Amino acid sequence: MSLKEQINFDRLPVHIAIIMDGNGRWALQRGEDRIYGHQKGVEAVRTVIEGATELGIKYITLYAFSTENWNRPWNEVEALMELMVHSLTEETDSLVKNNNILKVMGDIERLSPAVRQSLDETLKRTSVCKGMTLVVALSYSSRWEMVKVVKDIAHKAISGEIDPDNIDYGIIEEHLTTKGIPDPELLVRTSGELRISNFLLWQIAYSELYFTETLWPDFGKEELYKAIIDYQKRERRFGKTSEQVHKNES
Repeated sequence: MSLKEQINFDRLPVHIAIIMDGNGRWALQRGEDRIYGHQKGVEAVRTVIEGATELGIKYITLYAFSTENWNRPWNEVEALMELMVHSLTEETDSLVKNNNILKVMGDIERLSPAVRQSLDETLKRTSVCKGMTLVVALSYSSRWEMVKVVKDIAHKAISGEIDPDNIDYGIIEEHLTTKGIPDPELLVRTSGELRISNFLLWQIAYSELYFTETLWPDFGKEELYKAIIDYQKRERRFGKTSEQVHKNES
């Protein structure tokens, strides 16, 4: 039985978030420079999007560039910006063909004008699509997001729009960059690193975590299937006992 045949299509995660890690190491292992690894990582993105679309996954969120990544050598940052422009231009037709909606979250004002222009065009062209939503985290970190949320709510409290005593989970979620998007049930990280790296810290409070040694450029449909199969073997209790979970399922 193939891996795809082992998937229970009645228990698919609605939203999968992925920390794409290992492009640089993949390239260095092959005697290439790091940007070559990032180029191959784009191919992996294409493959995973296709695989998720075929399965019927509703949301995929990809951690493409963190606020901390601005601290990398400037030549690598510039090369990544150029690669983003090229990728957005090249992949837009494919996204539209597959009926994928593109959304972006992060401090996009820090992105280069060329990246923002390409991004705006892709966002516009895919806005009419009705299929899977691809969320790309660009210049994003969870702590940046939390600071932004606190500031936004504080300004509304000062203006009298929000009563501080009424601030609850719902109000916070209304101000997150993921507003309107369900929390991910499954978080995948590639390359063997066992950390979250400042990604969706509020949203993954009850996500199942899946770590794989596979470097991102080698992460394809089969690796995606493995992550989903592993997720489907787990019991999601949300603070309840196993007995309560099984009683509710019966």
